[in-house]
Amino acid sequence: MLGIIVQLLISWLLAWIVVKKNLSILGFYPTSKRLKGFFLFFFVTAFFCSTGFIMKIIFAREQWQLNPDLTPTLIYQGSLWQIISVLYEELIFRGVLLYILIKKIGSVKAIIISAIAFGIYHWFSQGVFGDIKQMIIIFIYTGIMGLLLAYAYAKTFSLYIPVAIHFGWNLTQGFIFSNGPIGNGIFIPILPQPVVTVSYFIFFCMMLIPVLGTFLINYFLLRRQAQVLI
Repeated sequence: MLGIIVQLLISWLLAWIVVKKNLSILGFYPTSKRLKGFFLFFFVTAFFCSTGFIMKIIFAREQWQLNPDLTPTLIYQGSLWQIISVLYEELIFRGVLLYILIKKIGSVKAIIISAIAFGIYHWFSQGVFGDIKQMIIIFIYTGIMGLLLAYAYAKTFSLYIPVAIHFGWNLTQGFIFSNGPIGNGIFIPILPQPVVTVSYFIFFCMMLIPVLGTFLINYFLLRRQAQVLI
């Protein structure tokens, strides 16, 4: 939490020095529209993220069970860890720096730069730097998500929707289905998992439908929103 406070202080300083603005450019103030948007984009993202696990259960015969050690404390700690990690990344990649880029070079170039930086960052955060195959896969996945998140900020000039999308994905992927860096969450896999051969079509559906569905549906929802001007 201290790290988030430091980020906010640095963000305020940058905003004041470079563009003579305060942290209102991050759209923190909770309006009815922002809160509705948060829950809409959170649930849409969580749904599409979960489709990958559902398809693995159906086609790859994966089995999951409720974590027998699940407690309210674990749910609180796991959810808090996810939201703090999301806020940390959003303040870097969709915060004041993105606002400054939008004002200096325009939305399109700023969104692309933000997405590229987001993809490169995940080479190191996920420990794949040096493994070319994994670097390409991670860059494509996180780069696509980075485009969506940066567009969401550029469209709304608020972090509510980027945080909602990011949190919906990370919470589902990393805590609800225990496929993240913090250990067991709500559901855990029953081991050993069966070895099942699936077609290339099914394999690519399991890989691509969650991320492409998240990107496309959220993008079209964003396109329908009026452009916010500051």
